[in-house]
Amino acid sequence: MCRPGPGDPKRRPPAVIPDVVILRRAPLSPAFLSEAVAADMAAVDAVLRESLDSDVALVRRIADYIVAGGGKRLRPIVLLLAATALGYRGTDHHRLAAVIEMIHTATLLHDDVVDESTQRRGRATANAAFGNAAAVLVGDFLYSRAFQLMVTAGRMRVLSILADATNEIAQGEVLQLMNVGNTDVDEAAYLAVVQRKTAKLFEAAARIGAVLGDAAPAQEDALARYGMHLGIAFQIQDDVLDYEGDAAKLGKNLGDDLAEGKMTLPLIRALQAATPAEATFVRGGMGEHAGASIDFARVRALLTSTGALDYAHACARREADAAAACLAGVAPSPATETLLQLAAFAANRDF
Repeated sequence: MCRPGPGDPKRRPPAVIPDVVILRRAPLSPAFLSEAVAADMAAVDAVLRESLDSDVALVRRIADYIVAGGGKRLRPIVLLLAATALGYRGTDHHRLAAVIEMIHTATLLHDDVVDESTQRRGRATANAAFGNAAAVLVGDFLYSRAFQLMVTAGRMRVLSILADATNEIAQGEVLQLMNVGNTDVDEAAYLAVVQRKTAKLFEAAARIGAVLGDAAPAQEDALARYGMHLGIAFQIQDDVLDYEGDAAKLGKNLGDDLAEGKMTLPLIRALQAATPAEATFVRGGMGEHAGASIDFARVRALLTSTGALDYAHACARREADAAAACLAGVAPSPATETLLQLAAFAANRDF
Protein backbone atom coordinates (compact mmCIF):
# COMPACT_ATOMS: atom_id res chain seq x y z
CA MET A 1 0.00 0.00 0.00
CA CYS A 2 1.13 3.54 -0.58
CA ARG A 3 2.58 5.37 2.39
CA PRO A 4 2.89 9.13 2.83
CA GLY A 5 6.20 10.66 3.71
CA PRO A 6 6.79 12.65 6.90
CA GLY A 7 6.08 16.34 6.91
CA ASP A 8 5.29 19.38 8.99
CA PRO A 9 1.59 19.08 9.97
CA LYS A 10 1.25 22.88 9.84
CA ARG A 11 2.28 23.09 6.21
CA ARG A 12 0.98 21.28 3.20
CA PRO A 13 3.76 19.09 1.76
CA PRO A 14 4.05 18.58 -1.98
CA ALA A 15 2.16 15.59 -3.29
CA VAL A 16 4.16 12.42 -2.73
CA ILE A 17 3.31 9.85 -5.35
CA PRO A 18 4.94 6.43 -5.20
CA ASP A 19 7.05 5.20 -8.07
CA VAL A 20 4.84 3.35 -10.51
CA VAL A 21 5.84 1.13 -13.37
CA ILE A 22 2.86 1.79 -15.61
CA LEU A 23 1.69 -1.27 -17.49
CA ARG A 24 3.04 -1.16 -21.02
CA ARG A 25 -0.27 -1.97 -22.68
CA ALA A 26 -3.40 -0.07 -23.52
CA PRO A 27 -6.21 -0.47 -20.98
CA LEU A 28 -8.79 -2.99 -22.03
CA SER A 29 -11.93 -1.58 -23.60
CA PRO A 30 -15.26 -2.95 -22.35
CA ALA A 31 -16.13 -4.06 -25.88
CA PHE A 32 -12.93 -6.06 -26.27
CA LEU A 33 -13.41 -7.64 -22.87
CA SER A 34 -16.91 -8.74 -23.81
CA GLU A 35 -15.65 -10.22 -27.06
CA ALA A 36 -12.82 -12.08 -25.31
CA VAL A 37 -15.23 -14.05 -23.14
CA ALA A 38 -18.48 -13.69 -25.07
CA ALA A 39 -19.23 -17.39 -25.48
CA ASP A 40 -18.30 -18.25 -21.89
CA MET A 41 -20.32 -15.35 -20.48
CA ALA A 42 -23.34 -16.40 -22.54
CA ALA A 43 -23.09 -19.79 -20.82
CA VAL A 44 -22.73 -18.09 -17.42
CA ASP A 45 -25.81 -15.96 -18.08
CA ALA A 46 -27.77 -19.09 -18.97
CA VAL A 47 -26.76 -20.63 -15.63
CA LEU A 48 -27.79 -17.45 -13.83
CA ARG A 49 -31.21 -17.34 -15.49
CA GLU A 50 -31.89 -20.97 -14.68
CA SER A 51 -30.56 -20.82 -11.13
CA LEU A 52 -32.41 -17.65 -10.15
CA ASP A 53 -35.79 -18.91 -11.28
CA SER A 54 -38.27 -19.24 -8.42
CA ASP A 55 -41.94 -19.97 -7.93
CA VAL A 56 -42.03 -17.03 -5.52
CA ALA A 57 -43.05 -14.16 -7.78
CA LEU A 58 -41.25 -11.37 -5.91
CA VAL A 59 -37.99 -13.33 -5.76
CA ARG A 60 -38.14 -13.96 -9.49
CA ARG A 61 -39.05 -10.33 -10.21
CA ILE A 62 -36.20 -8.85 -8.19
CA ALA A 63 -33.71 -11.44 -9.46
CA ASP A 64 -34.65 -10.57 -13.04
CA TYR A 65 -34.33 -6.87 -12.21
CA ILE A 66 -30.81 -7.09 -10.81
CA VAL A 67 -29.49 -9.51 -13.47
CA ALA A 68 -30.87 -7.25 -16.21
CA GLY A 69 -29.02 -4.36 -14.57
CA GLY A 70 -25.82 -5.71 -16.05
CA GLY A 71 -22.53 -4.50 -14.64
CA LYS A 72 -18.93 -5.18 -15.55
CA ARG A 73 -19.05 -8.83 -14.41
CA LEU A 74 -15.30 -8.64 -13.74
CA ARG A 75 -15.24 -11.24 -10.98
CA PRO A 76 -16.73 -14.09 -13.02
CA ILE A 77 -14.60 -13.00 -15.97
CA VAL A 78 -11.47 -13.35 -13.84
CA LEU A 79 -12.46 -16.92 -13.00
CA LEU A 80 -13.16 -17.77 -16.64
CA LEU A 81 -9.89 -16.27 -17.87
CA ALA A 82 -7.77 -17.84 -15.13
CA ALA A 83 -9.19 -21.29 -15.82
CA THR A 84 -8.73 -20.89 -19.58
CA ALA A 85 -5.18 -19.53 -19.21
CA LEU A 86 -4.26 -22.68 -17.27
CA GLY A 87 -5.73 -25.01 -19.86
CA TYR A 88 -9.10 -25.93 -18.35
CA ARG A 89 -11.51 -27.28 -20.96
CA GLY A 90 -14.58 -28.41 -18.99
CA THR A 91 -17.81 -26.57 -18.15
CA ASP A 92 -17.63 -26.23 -14.36
CA HIS A 93 -16.11 -22.78 -14.78
CA HIS A 94 -19.45 -21.53 -16.13
CA ARG A 95 -21.31 -22.73 -13.08
CA LEU A 96 -18.72 -21.41 -10.63
CA ALA A 97 -18.48 -18.07 -12.41
CA ALA A 98 -22.25 -17.77 -11.94
CA VAL A 99 -21.76 -18.54 -8.24
CA ILE A 100 -19.20 -15.73 -7.98
CA GLU A 101 -21.62 -13.31 -9.63
CA MET A 102 -24.47 -14.36 -7.31
CA ILE A 103 -22.33 -13.78 -4.23
CA HIS A 104 -21.22 -10.40 -5.55
CA THR A 105 -24.79 -9.38 -6.36
CA ALA A 106 -25.97 -10.43 -2.90
CA THR A 107 -23.33 -8.20 -1.31
CA LEU A 108 -24.48 -5.29 -3.48
CA LEU A 109 -28.08 -5.78 -2.39
CA HIS A 110 -27.10 -5.72 1.27
CA ASP A 111 -24.65 -2.83 0.78
CA ASP A 112 -27.30 -0.67 -0.86
CA VAL A 113 -29.64 -1.23 2.08
CA VAL A 114 -26.93 -0.40 4.64
CA ASP A 115 -25.80 2.67 2.68
CA GLU A 116 -29.38 3.73 1.84
CA SER A 117 -28.31 3.99 -1.79
CA THR A 118 -30.90 4.91 -4.38
CA GLN A 119 -29.01 4.53 -7.66
CA ARG A 120 -26.67 1.94 -9.13
CA ARG A 121 -25.66 1.40 -12.76
CA GLY A 122 -27.85 4.27 -13.87
CA ARG A 123 -31.12 3.10 -12.38
CA ALA A 124 -32.88 2.65 -9.05
CA THR A 125 -31.32 0.18 -6.63
CA ALA A 126 -33.38 -2.86 -5.69
CA ASN A 127 -34.04 -1.46 -2.22
CA ALA A 128 -35.28 1.80 -3.74
CA ALA A 129 -37.49 -0.07 -6.22
CA PHE A 130 -38.82 -2.84 -3.99
CA GLY A 131 -38.06 -1.84 -0.41
CA ASN A 132 -35.34 -2.70 2.08
CA ALA A 133 -36.95 -5.86 3.43
CA ALA A 134 -37.39 -7.43 -0.01
CA ALA A 135 -33.84 -6.49 -1.04
CA VAL A 136 -32.30 -8.06 2.07
CA LEU A 137 -34.32 -11.26 1.73
CA VAL A 138 -33.55 -11.66 -1.96
CA GLY A 139 -29.89 -11.11 -1.11
CA ASP A 140 -30.22 -14.04 1.31
CA PHE A 141 -31.83 -16.06 -1.47
CA LEU A 142 -28.88 -15.33 -3.76
CA TYR A 143 -26.38 -16.43 -1.10
CA SER A 144 -28.22 -19.69 -0.43
CA ARG A 145 -28.74 -20.43 -4.12
CA ALA A 146 -25.05 -19.77 -4.76
CA PHE A 147 -24.09 -22.40 -2.21
CA GLN A 148 -26.61 -24.86 -3.64
CA LEU A 149 -25.03 -24.38 -7.04
CA MET A 150 -21.44 -24.69 -5.89
CA VAL A 151 -22.22 -28.00 -4.20
CA THR A 152 -23.15 -29.45 -7.59
CA ALA A 153 -19.57 -28.85 -8.78
CA GLY A 154 -18.49 -31.58 -6.36
CA ARG A 155 -15.19 -29.92 -5.43
CA MET A 156 -14.52 -29.54 -1.71
CA ARG A 157 -11.57 -27.25 -2.41
CA VAL A 158 -13.87 -24.83 -4.20
CA LEU A 159 -16.41 -25.00 -1.39
CA SER A 160 -13.71 -24.16 1.11
CA ILE A 161 -12.45 -21.19 -0.92
CA LEU A 162 -15.91 -19.69 -1.36
CA ALA A 163 -17.01 -20.32 2.23
CA ASP A 164 -13.88 -18.55 3.49
CA ALA A 165 -14.30 -15.70 1.01
CA THR A 166 -17.95 -15.13 1.93
CA ASN A 167 -17.05 -15.00 5.61
CA GLU A 168 -14.24 -12.52 4.96
CA ILE A 169 -16.54 -10.32 2.87
CA ALA A 170 -19.09 -10.18 5.69
CA GLN A 171 -16.39 -9.19 8.16
CA GLY A 172 -15.17 -6.51 5.76
CA GLU A 173 -18.66 -5.06 5.54
CA VAL A 174 -18.84 -4.85 9.33
CA LEU A 175 -15.39 -3.23 9.50
CA GLN A 176 -16.49 -0.61 7.00
CA LEU A 177 -19.62 0.06 9.04
CA MET A 178 -17.52 0.51 12.19
CA ASN A 179 -15.33 3.06 10.37
CA VAL A 180 -18.18 5.31 9.19
CA GLY A 181 -17.48 8.89 10.19
CA ASN A 182 -14.19 7.98 11.87
CA THR A 183 -11.61 10.46 10.56
CA ASP A 184 -8.81 8.64 12.41
CA VAL A 185 -8.96 5.76 9.93
CA ASP A 186 -5.52 5.39 8.33
CA GLU A 187 -4.34 3.67 5.16
CA ALA A 188 -3.76 0.36 6.92
CA ALA A 189 -7.31 0.28 8.26
CA TYR A 190 -8.66 1.31 4.85
CA LEU A 191 -6.69 -1.47 3.17
CA ALA A 192 -7.99 -4.04 5.68
CA VAL A 193 -11.54 -3.21 4.60
CA VAL A 194 -10.71 -3.23 0.87
CA GLN A 195 -8.92 -6.57 1.07
CA ARG A 196 -11.88 -8.22 2.76
CA LYS A 197 -14.88 -6.44 1.31
CA THR A 198 -13.82 -6.12 -2.34
CA ALA A 199 -10.54 -7.85 -3.18
CA LYS A 200 -11.34 -11.14 -1.46
CA LEU A 201 -13.90 -12.17 -4.07
CA PHE A 202 -11.48 -11.28 -6.89
CA GLU A 203 -8.89 -13.43 -5.13
CA ALA A 204 -11.34 -16.31 -4.76
CA ALA A 205 -12.34 -16.08 -8.43
CA ALA A 206 -8.73 -16.27 -9.61
CA ARG A 207 -7.86 -19.05 -7.18
CA ILE A 208 -10.84 -21.14 -8.27
CA GLY A 209 -9.79 -20.71 -11.90
CA ALA A 210 -6.38 -22.02 -10.92
CA VAL A 211 -7.91 -24.98 -9.07
CA LEU A 212 -9.97 -25.88 -12.13
CA GLY A 213 -6.79 -25.71 -14.21
CA ASP A 214 -5.03 -28.13 -11.81
CA ALA A 215 -2.36 -25.55 -11.03
CA ALA A 216 0.54 -26.41 -8.77
CA PRO A 217 0.29 -24.80 -5.29
CA ALA A 218 2.78 -22.03 -6.11
CA GLN A 219 0.96 -21.13 -9.31
CA GLU A 220 -2.42 -21.24 -7.55
CA ASP A 221 -1.10 -18.81 -4.93
CA ALA A 222 0.27 -16.54 -7.66
CA LEU A 223 -3.12 -16.41 -9.37
CA ALA A 224 -4.78 -15.68 -6.02
CA ARG A 225 -2.36 -12.79 -5.44
CA TYR A 226 -3.21 -11.52 -8.92
CA GLY A 227 -6.87 -11.43 -7.90
CA MET A 228 -6.12 -9.66 -4.61
CA HIS A 229 -4.00 -6.94 -6.24
CA LEU A 230 -6.54 -6.56 -9.04
CA GLY A 231 -9.36 -6.12 -6.53
CA ILE A 232 -7.42 -3.52 -4.55
CA ALA A 233 -6.62 -1.58 -7.73
CA PHE A 234 -10.25 -1.74 -8.78
CA GLN A 235 -11.52 -0.44 -5.42
CA ILE A 236 -9.00 2.40 -5.11
CA GLN A 237 -9.88 3.59 -8.60
CA ASP A 238 -13.57 3.31 -7.67
CA ASP A 239 -12.89 5.57 -4.69
CA VAL A 240 -11.09 8.08 -6.92
CA LEU A 241 -13.98 8.12 -9.38
CA ASP A 242 -16.43 8.90 -6.58
CA TYR A 243 -14.79 12.33 -6.46
CA GLU A 244 -13.72 13.03 -10.03
CA GLY A 245 -15.72 10.67 -12.24
CA ASP A 246 -18.55 11.31 -14.66
CA ALA A 247 -21.85 10.52 -12.92
CA ALA A 248 -23.48 9.54 -16.21
CA LYS A 249 -20.74 7.00 -16.97
CA LEU A 250 -20.63 5.71 -13.41
CA GLY A 251 -24.40 5.29 -13.17
CA LYS A 252 -24.43 6.72 -9.65
CA ASN A 253 -24.13 10.03 -7.88
CA LEU A 254 -20.70 11.51 -7.21
CA GLY A 255 -19.90 12.04 -3.55
CA ASP A 256 -21.84 9.03 -2.29
CA ASP A 257 -18.84 7.81 -0.28
CA LEU A 258 -18.48 11.19 1.40
CA ALA A 259 -22.21 11.44 2.11
CA GLU A 260 -22.11 7.98 3.68
CA GLY A 261 -19.18 8.93 5.90
CA LYS A 262 -16.70 6.55 4.25
CA MET A 263 -13.02 7.32 4.77
CA THR A 264 -11.57 6.22 1.44
CA LEU A 265 -7.95 6.60 0.36
CA PRO A 266 -8.28 10.01 -1.35
CA LEU A 267 -9.84 11.55 1.76
CA ILE A 268 -7.36 9.85 4.11
CA ARG A 269 -4.45 11.19 2.05
CA ALA A 270 -5.97 14.68 1.88
CA LEU A 271 -6.26 14.84 5.65
CA GLN A 272 -2.62 13.88 5.98
CA ALA A 273 -1.59 16.69 3.63
CA ALA A 274 -4.15 19.33 4.67
CA THR A 275 -3.54 22.45 6.71
CA PRO A 276 -4.93 22.42 10.28
CA ALA A 277 -7.88 24.57 9.21
CA GLU A 278 -8.70 22.30 6.28
CA ALA A 279 -8.41 19.21 8.45
CA THR A 280 -10.72 20.76 11.06
CA PHE A 281 -13.32 21.46 8.36
CA VAL A 282 -13.30 17.85 7.16
CA ARG A 283 -13.16 16.26 10.59
CA GLY A 284 -15.99 18.42 11.90
CA GLY A 285 -18.31 17.61 9.02
CA MET A 286 -17.53 13.90 8.97
CA GLY A 287 -17.62 13.43 12.72
CA GLU A 288 -20.87 15.20 13.40
CA HIS A 289 -22.92 14.38 10.34
CA ALA A 290 -21.19 11.35 8.80
CA GLY A 291 -20.53 13.43 5.70
CA ALA A 292 -24.16 13.95 4.72
CA SER A 293 -24.10 17.74 4.97
CA ILE A 294 -20.46 18.49 4.23
CA ASP A 295 -19.69 20.64 1.18
CA PHE A 296 -18.74 18.15 -1.53
CA ALA A 297 -17.30 20.76 -3.91
CA ARG A 298 -15.04 22.10 -1.17
CA VAL A 299 -13.83 18.63 -0.24
CA ARG A 300 -13.17 17.75 -3.88
CA ALA A 301 -11.17 20.96 -4.29
CA LEU A 302 -9.11 19.99 -1.25
CA LEU A 303 -8.43 16.53 -2.68
CA THR A 304 -7.21 18.15 -5.87
CA SER A 305 -5.04 20.81 -4.25
CA THR A 306 -3.34 18.33 -1.91
CA GLY A 307 -2.61 15.90 -4.72
CA ALA A 308 -4.66 13.26 -2.92
CA LEU A 309 -6.50 12.10 -6.05
CA ASP A 310 -3.24 11.78 -8.01
CA TYR A 311 -1.72 9.91 -5.07
CA ALA A 312 -4.63 7.44 -4.87
CA HIS A 313 -4.63 6.89 -8.61
CA ALA A 314 -0.89 6.13 -8.49
CA CYS A 315 -1.57 3.60 -5.73
CA ALA A 316 -4.19 1.92 -7.94
CA ARG A 317 -1.71 1.68 -10.79
CA ARG A 318 0.95 0.23 -8.50
CA GLU A 319 -1.50 -2.49 -7.41
CA ALA A 320 -2.25 -3.17 -11.08
CA ASP A 321 1.46 -3.56 -11.77
CA ALA A 322 1.71 -6.00 -8.86
CA ALA A 323 -1.21 -7.98 -10.27
CA ALA A 324 0.47 -8.20 -13.67
CA ALA A 325 3.72 -9.38 -12.10
CA CYS A 326 1.88 -12.33 -10.54
CA LEU A 327 1.19 -13.72 -14.02
CA ALA A 328 4.88 -14.14 -14.86
CA GLY A 329 4.63 -17.92 -14.46
CA VAL A 330 1.53 -18.35 -16.62
CA ALA A 331 2.11 -19.44 -20.22
CA PRO A 332 1.41 -16.74 -22.84
CA SER A 333 -2.04 -17.05 -24.39
CA PRO A 334 -4.96 -14.82 -25.36
CA ALA A 335 -6.50 -15.43 -21.92
CA THR A 336 -3.26 -14.48 -20.16
CA GLU A 337 -2.96 -11.31 -22.23
CA THR A 338 -6.53 -10.40 -21.36
CA LEU A 339 -5.77 -10.86 -17.66
CA LEU A 340 -2.83 -8.47 -18.07
CA GLN A 341 -4.98 -5.93 -19.87
CA LEU A 342 -7.66 -6.32 -17.22
CA ALA A 343 -5.17 -5.16 -14.60
CA ALA A 344 -4.48 -2.02 -16.64
CA PHE A 345 -8.21 -1.44 -17.05
CA ALA A 346 -8.91 -1.73 -13.31
CA ALA A 347 -6.53 1.09 -12.48
CA ASN A 348 -7.23 3.39 -15.43
CA ARG A 349 -10.96 3.08 -16.06
CA ASP A 350 -13.29 6.07 -15.98
CA PHE A 351 -16.50 4.22 -15.16
